[in-house]
Amino acid sequence: MAVEVVYRSSRDQERLFMDKAEADRYDKMLELAESLGEVLQKAVPSLSEQQVEEVGIFMAKNREVFARAFKNQADALSEIVLDGAGQ
Repeated sequence: MAVEVVYRSSRDQERLFMDKAEADRYDKMLELAESLGEVLQKAVPSLSEQQVEEVGIFMAKNREVFARAFKNQADALSEIVLDGAGQ
């Protein structure tokens, strides 16, 4: 019988990974998404909980592009648009 080691996301119990580093990166992305969501909810109270979650995850998944855009490289955002909305 073979033994397979898998790692479970601590923030998304349904998500399994074959690599610990990948699971850690995913958890950090979700942590960032949650923090972004909290800020967005305070800034735009009319956003629904689902919208806040979706936008937070979108921004967290594309953090490198947003970081460059915030450092006076606004054209970096075109990468997200050209990449099919950064999904």
